[in-house]
Amino acid sequence: MKNFGLTKENWEQFVIWFWDFIPGLISAIIILLVGLWFIRIITRWLKRFFDRKDYDETLEKFVLDLTGWGLKVLLFVIVIGQFGVKTSSLVAILGAAGLAVGLALQGSLANFAGGVLILLFRPFKVGDFIDAQGIQGTVTEITIFTTKMLTFGNQVAIVPNGKLSNDNIINYSAEGKRRDKINIGISYDSDIKLAKETLSDLIWEQEKIIKDPAPLIVVDELGDSAVTISVRYWALNEDFWDIHFYILEEAKHRLESKGISIPFPQQDVRVYKMNT
Repeated sequence: MKNFGLTKENWEQFVIWFWDFIPGLISAIIILLVGLWFIRIITRWLKRFFDRKDYDETLEKFVLDLTGWGLKVLLFVIVIGQFGVKTSSLVAILGAAGLAVGLALQGSLANFAGGVLILLFRPFKVGDFIDAQGIQGTVTEITIFTTKMLTFGNQVAIVPNGKLSNDNIINYSAEGKRRDKINIGISYDSDIKLAKETLSDLIWEQEKIIKDPAPLIVVDELGDSAVTISVRYWALNEDFWDIHFYILEEAKHRLESKGISIPFPQQDVRVYKMNT
């Protein structure tokens, strides 16, 4: 039998080391198997929790992946410790690496944190029409780092979640219905009562306008060149714009048919001839 250049003393040291190594190896294998089983139990419990709460699928996948990888890293450190490796040094190295990556990706981490907040608190969801960062559009996709919106002009706007989560957001779709306010100016010579009755008849004829709460037609302002009448009513989100554009056009036709003029800003210029 070949001894590969090892002396008897070397073989004895190897055998002693091997028998000392076996218990750590067995315990590491047991901890690894039990740890993987425990991680599967945790992820299944989290998945059932998210399914009951009906959270966003993107948030669900992200939290499940983050939890799974975090627990696996922790399990790796524990298993390595069974072989005599100093886990404190390993944790310090991992922490330093994490800090370096964090400093290099500050902007991305801000967007990442913003995405988590948006997915967790859900100020809007896919399909909502919102106004944010000076952009109006329908939300088409929410990811961890960005939110995609489709504007009126059919352009795709991509907004970083860091800025989106730290600024004002107007969600026009959240309540299911919206209140419109249309201001119409009539001349000072026109009959205000007749104008209000004409606009009231127009509003109450529209089946898609919500009647409770009741529409409101009031004098809103006495301007420089016109009396401003404000028409206010509620409508469902899906009917809002069709009604808005129809009321604008039809109001002009009906007011003019009643002899009520809609003035426009104008200036009087008078020329004086100076005697020389």
